[in-house]
Amino acid sequence: MGQLVVLLPLFGAMLSMPVGRTFGPKASEYVTTGLMAVAAILSWVLFFDVAVGQNARTIELFTWIASGGFEANWAVRLDTLSAVMLVIVNSVSFLVHLYSMGYMKEYGEQSRFFAYLSLFTFAMLTLVTADNFLQLFFGWEGVGLASYLLIGFWFKKKSANDAAIKAFIVNRVGDFGFALGIMAVFYVFGSIEFDAVFEAVRTNAVVDPYGAVAAAPIQELRINFLDNDWHALTVIAVLLFIGAMGKSAQFLLHTWLPDAMEGPTPVSALIHAATMVTAGVFLVCRCSVMFEYAPSAAALVTIVGATTAFFAATVGLLQDDIKRVVAYSTCSQLGYMFFAAGVGAYDAAMFHLFTHAFFKALLFLGSGAVIIAMHHEQDMKKMGGVKDILPLTHILMVIGTIAITGVGIPKLYLFGAPFGTAGFVSKDMIIEGAWHAGHLGRAFGNFAFVMGLLAAVMTAFYSWRLIFLTFWGKSRAPESVRKHPHAVPDAMMWPLIPLAIGAIVAGMVFYGDFVGKEKEQFWNGALYFSDTHHGETVKDAEHLNTEEVASVADDHGKEGHAESAKKDEEDKIPTWVYWSPFIAMLFGSLAAAFHYLRGDPLRPGLLRPGGMIYAFLKNKWYFDEIYDFILVKPALLIGRFLWIDGDGKTIDAVGPDGIAATVASNAKRIVKLQSGYLYHYAFAMLIGIAVLVTFVLIRMGGG
Repeated sequence: MGQLVVLLPLFGAMLSMPVGRTFGPKASEYVTTGLMAVAAILSWVLFFDVAVGQNARTIELFTWIASGGFEANWAVRLDTLSAVMLVIVNSVSFLVHLYSMGYMKEYGEQSRFFAYLSLFTFAMLTLVTADNFLQLFFGWEGVGLASYLLIGFWFKKKSANDAAIKAFIVNRVGDFGFALGIMAVFYVFGSIEFDAVFEAVRTNAVVDPYGAVAAAPIQELRINFLDNDWHALTVIAVLLFIGAMGKSAQFLLHTWLPDAMEGPTPVSALIHAATMVTAGVFLVCRCSVMFEYAPSAAALVTIVGATTAFFAATVGLLQDDIKRVVAYSTCSQLGYMFFAAGVGAYDAAMFHLFTHAFFKALLFLGSGAVIIAMHHEQDMKKMGGVKDILPLTHILMVIGTIAITGVGIPKLYLFGAPFGTAGFVSKDMIIEGAWHAGHLGRAFGNFAFVMGLLAAVMTAFYSWRLIFLTFWGKSRAPESVRKHPHAVPDAMMWPLIPLAIGAIVAGMVFYGDFVGKEKEQFWNGALYFSDTHHGETVKDAEHLNTEEVASVADDHGKEGHAESAKKDEEDKIPTWVYWSPFIAMLFGSLAAAFHYLRGDPLRPGLLRPGGMIYAFLKNKWYFDEIYDFILVKPALLIGRFLWIDGDGKTIDAVGPDGIAATVASNAKRIVKLQSGYLYHYAFAMLIGIAVLVTFVLIRMGGG
């Protein structure tokens, strides 16, 4: 079954275009979407078997590479982490396929589009089910290729081609670090198999890298890198994280993500909700044991993630393109996931990745419905009143908005889970976890907590700004759009309903398994928990009273466990920390309502056009301009110099072009000797005979 889940999308990708040519584009849609439906159903079956039923296993298919002492097998790894990702990837991909049957109707080229979608899904599935770093890298590069094809799907459009190339090149920067990380893993451990590597780190095994002076326990091992001695696990973890930064569009390597909106809207939903950008979070969580024993690398993850959450939220405040607003929200939410992993809350990071898939796919697909209805207009300032045209889409988008902003009631539990939307349950877990990590002295935990709260304020503001500008108020659309709204196919609306349900209840339903009392049993070793004595989450620890502390001590019968329980009581999260994300959400929401529901919604606000801060945020912190000045223009100047002066004026001028010119010039001179007059040739022959006779006579006389 595991093999089938991975291979079905590949079969769809292979069959789409031949079937489309033979039976028409509708046939390719049905084939690929049908195969994705089967894969999605099987994914849920595997989830309950592997994660809930604790039936983890690895299915080895064949030996992929064998060279000397190096061997890499192709296998399907089925543990809780991969089972969770299978559910996310295949469920969202199926709904995107279904949605695309309506969305792509008027664009054409459905066979090619659905082939790319299925290929994208297959690449992501190979990534999340990989059993070694090299197989993971295969899927990693596969999603990069598929994203290039899908972002540049409309290849006759220059902006789409530019965006595809930009995504490809920026990801190559991160992938270079990732490739070095894999090489470092093999150099240090002599293996790239997950089980062998993670077990060595967990048990602090003695390793003997090639060329090392002496063997040493891996947690203390130092290696030479860039002519300096570094902690080996830190070097490996940082290099792997650089790859994650590129793929998940983290700060400094984020510039490709907004431009990826040039692809069709279903592509944006698939990239942002289930594939590609989630790969980086998955990688860090898969390697959680390595980051736990590389605190400097974990601190870097925390800093970059928290900075990304804040940065992307500030940029989202002033975006007018409906898809770019949602894109920057993805960038910000990924920052939350990374700083959660950085402070050691890997379970919270994966929980938010899981819930985020529902409301982010909902927001993107809902935005696609709006774009279709508005005759492909994407500027929110030219919309307004869309709720009268698309009442169901309006309701579903509001559901997605309350999920991403985190609407819920703090400290209220329903059936053992916090009461609120999916985003409320998972994002609040991250913010509270960051405070707790900082309180216990984990590097940069407090920084992440503050950045997370500030990002929550801005997330609420720009999310409700999207709703108010797009759906509420008077229509600002042209008369032709208001009188003749474009019909939205039913195929585009049905997929939004299960996503909306998930956006509301997924957090409450899966809280207990992902981050609750049973989390260690649920994850079953797929994630590393440094404090193994914690059977509950930080939230659960709050409910310990003095009697329960004593009870824990009695139950365990060990003084150390009693001290741990007392520590839980001493370090419990204060009430104000629980309420702070809710207050941040409320403040941002009310600020958006105050501005956009009173008078002209387009009137200038605190950040007025022409101001320095407005320009700074409107131009996305000038990263594109900075990179253009520092990297692109110098590269073009160097390339132009090497092309014109180096290749043209030097190599070609001296080499092939120079030789060819010399031969041609000499040939022209020689040609002039051929006059065509007989007496010229007779005279030349006479001169030649005279010279020859003279030469002979001289030789004879000399003899």
